[in-house]
Amino acid sequence: MPQISTTVLSNGLPLHRIAMDGTRAVTLMVAFDAGARTERPEENGMAHFLEHLVFKGGEKYRTYRDVNEAAERNGAVLNAYTSHDLVAFHITARSTRGVEAADLLTDFVARPSLDPVELDKERGVVVQEIARYNDQPSAVAEHLIDEAVFGDHPLGRPVLGPAEHLAETFTREGIIAFRDRQWAPERGAALAVGNLEALGPESPLEELFERFAPIARPAGFEPAPAQTPRVLVTERDSNQSHLRMSYRPAIDVTEPAQRAALAIYSTLLGGSMGSRLFDEIREQRGLCYSVSSYPHAYADVPVLQLSAGLESGKCVEAFRRMGEIVNELRDDGPTEAEVERARAYAAGARAIAFENTGAIARTAATQAIVFGQDVDPDASIAALDAVTFEQVREVAAGISTEYSVACVGPHSVEEFQTAQ
Repeated sequence: MPQISTTVLSNGLPLHRIAMDGTRAVTLMVAFDAGARTERPEENGMAHFLEHLVFKGGEKYRTYRDVNEAAERNGAVLNAYTSHDLVAFHITARSTRGVEAADLLTDFVARPSLDPVELDKERGVVVQEIARYNDQPSAVAEHLIDEAVFGDHPLGRPVLGPAEHLAETFTREGIIAFRDRQWAPERGAALAVGNLEALGPESPLEELFERFAPIARPAGFEPAPAQTPRVLVTERDSNQSHLRMSYRPAIDVTEPAQRAALAIYSTLLGGSMGSRLFDEIREQRGLCYSVSSYPHAYADVPVLQLSAGLESGKCVEAFRRMGEIVNELRDDGPTEAEVERARAYAAGARAIAFENTGAIARTAATQAIVFGQDVDPDASIAALDAVTFEQVREVAAGISTEYSVACVGPHSVEEFQTAQ
């Protein structure tokens, strides 16, 4: 059982310590409510671009080479991610090098130089990243379903943004203004997860995370739009199609128990090899190699997404049957055996994932920043264990009858509209 403590630093940044027994590693993370959802239309892609830029150096570690070599000298792994919800930076190291890892992370993230020459070089790197993304049909399908569900709302725009923003629009001044508007310590979290013995009470951890300047709390995000079902198709001459279907569950995302019930429902629907979608669409009918469902909860709206990658000639048949399976669960509910199996599988998968200190840090950042909850990895496992059959039945009954569709392949919008 982890030992958890939270301190609010002088700059307003909460510092969460999650001490885990039985590991030699420690993960240091800092995250902010500054993902793609917080961008203005002309800023789309800026949150992700800024994530790249800070790695180019800070005050102490002045260049990208200094940053990379310092990480290697400390035997540490550096990384970051940007989603619609968050931007986060993390480093995982041997616990005995935790202070050095925190010093490195907080130097270039809190005090980035944002050198204009490096900024211009990185434009080309991210433009190539966007091009690679656009060459991957499955990645295009992921953006397309977001657009189908949310339209021109920030949740419907790609995290990477359009290439023309990188090549033509973003200025250093605009990037700094975005950071100064959104990277508010009060709307962020610092985390130290793992073996914290070397980060004892006399360590400089608090002082290091106080390198982030206090700024005013940013304005709230634009609420998610009402559900407006759409069908979007990107036609490609290929033998494979990438299908996405998105439903709106009737749950309150601010309630951990309801999010857990949605996770169990999604598991029995398409989250395991024993799920209904995998069993029938792949095993019984042989319609695809890959089929799954995934639950996601933004700060104010839940989403249930179904995904399949399959031979194009089988796509419409699979689409029709996948929708029917959701309808059957809505009308008839799951069986108690399904719920019991899905609950055990989901909770077990979460417990196994939490053998990794980085996975705990990511979950804790979401708990703290997106949902404003206490940081506690065990609580997220306990919430799954506590889900009842009736709760899952209610989730199944509350899945919307309308849904959005996205597909990349040799298809037309009319094919899916006719098959619904």
